[in-house]
Amino acid sequence: MTVHLIKLCVGIDSVDQLREEQARRLDALRRQGREPVLIHWTRHAPHRAEEVLDGGSLYWVIHGAVAARQPLLGIERRDGVEGEKRCALILSPELIETVPVHWRPFQGWRYLDPVEAPPDLREHDDMPPEMARDLRLLGLI
Repeated sequence: MTVHLIKLCVGIDSVDQLREEQARRLDALRRQGREPVLIHWTRHAPHRAEEVLDGGSLYWVIHGAVAARQPLLGIERRDGVEGEKRCALILSPELIETVPVHWRPFQGWRYLDPVEAPPDLREHDDMPPEMARDLRLLGLI
């Protein structure tokens, strides 16, 4: 059974800013001659990695609301700069906006049941994204 991860996106104010920051990271890796792979580092590896990698995504909480997700491509244990063990969450470069859903702050990452995961935003919405987001947050659409 698929399970997702959810994480606060600290220091990021919008999905566009997250998209730009990740593009900068990929460009920097290319310039260094390294493989352009998006990695999010965590201290602890998910015990349910097999379920997470069975179609799971990392859902990003931005300013108190789940706002986007990225499919998870891999989970690897690696050594950090000082030899400590770290977990590399390998992310798809595809950043998919979701219907904004309020989420209380928490530390680290958490498992997210697919039933609780917000749906993806439909790209055929006729109104400006900011207006649609505000109306969704108000529960009007």
